[in-house]
Amino acid sequence: MRFPFALVALLGSFALAGAQPPKPDAATAATVNGEPIALADVDAVLKHTLPHAPLNAAQRRQMRLEVLSDLVDDVLLRQFLRKNGPKVDPAEIDAQIKAYTEKLKTEGKTLAEWLRATGQTEAQVREAWTSAMQLTGYVKGVATEEQLKAYFAANRDHFDRVEVKVRHVMIRGGRTAVERAAAKEKAAALRADLAAGKLDFATAAKKFSQCPSAPAGGDLGYIHRKGGLMEESFAKAAFALKPNDLSAVVETEFGFHVLQVTDRKPGTPTTYEKSATDVLDTYADEYRAELVAKLRKQGQIVVSVP
Repeated sequence: MRFPFALVALLGSFALAGAQPPKPDAATAATVNGEPIALADVDAVLKHTLPHAPLNAAQRRQMRLEVLSDLVDDVLLRQFLRKNGPKVDPAEIDAQIKAYTEKLKTEGKTLAEWLRATGQTEAQVREAWTSAMQLTGYVKGVATEEQLKAYFAANRDHFDRVEVKVRHVMIRGGRTAVERAAAKEKAAALRADLAAGKLDFATAAKKFSQCPSAPAGGDLGYIHRKGGLMEESFAKAAFALKPNDLSAVVETEFGFHVLQVTDRKPGTPTTYEKSATDVLDTYADEYRAELVAKLRKQGQIVVSVP
């Protein structure tokens, strides 16, 4: 079982309550439907994520907001599962902790050392694992086998562990609608020149791409269909390509991209029966993201992080 609730900083925006909030408690970073998130918890994650990074006041607040976004998601999900999720016997979590402790011993580590290294407390781990088990149980109750089989069929590249080697040219999107439109137009013009053979892809990436991969000709190496660092729109476009074909202009939060796949590894064909656990876990991950997005729109989130 995967536990998708690791305390990591994720970029994202979150809904603010419409009414003027009361004067914030200095010890509280946010409230989620009235439930507080302590500023100390935010800073603990930030300290673990960037232990030695010097930050000015503006940078520190931005990083706090990025960490807080993930913690808000966790609270929203826990609130939902308290009302709607199946009960989890604490003995099940005890067994999980015991099994993981034994596994760590075979690696010459202790649970306490692992907790320090990951910046978590045992209580936080228990809470996260409880939520993960509840979510899996909830999804089992709402997803039919027919739905899971259809999901498997629609995502065979992921379950077969297919990989594609991709390179891209990226034009940053800008903040305004006008800037984004101009960036998209520039990316479209570059794609037209690439398609017409007026530009070599690697040369175009080195000259025009605004991604750190530009010096390498835009090469990002091999990527997987899901679960990697690539946004869904990017990965979906890459896996739809045959080697050496060009994608249409693809938009992500970073900007506008033109992709080219240079190699494809077929992976190992599997069956639904062999991959049933992975199918459920992956489906649950996506279900969680959609559920949290819905809960954000419905909930009252008041941010008071300084």
